[in-house]
Amino acid sequence: MILFISDLHLAPQAPGVTRIFLDFLGGRARAAEKLFILGDLFEAWPGDDCLDDAEDSFAADIVAALRALVVAGVPVAVMHGNRDFLLGEGFASRSGAALLSDPYVLSLPAWQFVLSHGDLLCTDDHEYQAFRLLARRPDWQAAFLARSLPERKAMAVAARAQSESAKRDKAGYLMDVNPGATDDFLRANGYATLIHGHTHRPATHAHLVDGIHAERWVMAAWNETQGECLCWNGEALTRERLT
Repeated sequence: MILFISDLHLAPQAPGVTRIFLDFLGGRARAAEKLFILGDLFEAWPGDDCLDDAEDSFAADIVAALRALVVAGVPVAVMHGNRDFLLGEGFASRSGAALLSDPYVLSLPAWQFVLSHGDLLCTDDHEYQAFRLLARRPDWQAAFLARSLPERKAMAVAARAQSESAKRDKAGYLMDVNPGATDDFLRANGYATLIHGHTHRPATHAHLVDGIHAERWVMAAWNETQGECLCWNGEALTRERLT
């Protein structure tokens, strides 16, 4: 069984989500062949040095739980999201998780998937796409990480508040994938079954691209009372609620 999750947005201010996730790592996930986390595991990630913050052990506690799952024999792979795009080699080393490129092609004996966080497909949101391009530049990241950790944490809080405010002002279609960009993505990746998160609009979509049927599975965001994982049993994908 291969499990897929995304959009947990873990933060000290969301203890319910954290509890569900830790229970998942200590229980359901232990039976998996592999766990894929497709972005926004954390609500914010100011840099890998937050793992050594003597005043806040939240990130270190989550990473230790991931490490325990890996030590128990379940490989973990993590993709960057729009909230935690600064996850780096320090995180990977401490957690034991592999960092994935976006997109990532997962070829299995019975099927082929293409995995993505999903934000790349929201091409109508030009403001966000411009920021995404900037924030992935090595020079921008180096300049940001050169600031003190408290300053970076404060900037992350301010950016989150600004993002929520801007989201309320944006039309709904800006927050979803662009149909043309999605078809192009499926075409470029061999019409493989696409699994992504980001939009917080869980559904299973059927696409007809160049006369070829392709599926797109959108994962749910977690909240204080429940989460969700997709399960591949070697023959089919299913959704599983986590409470």
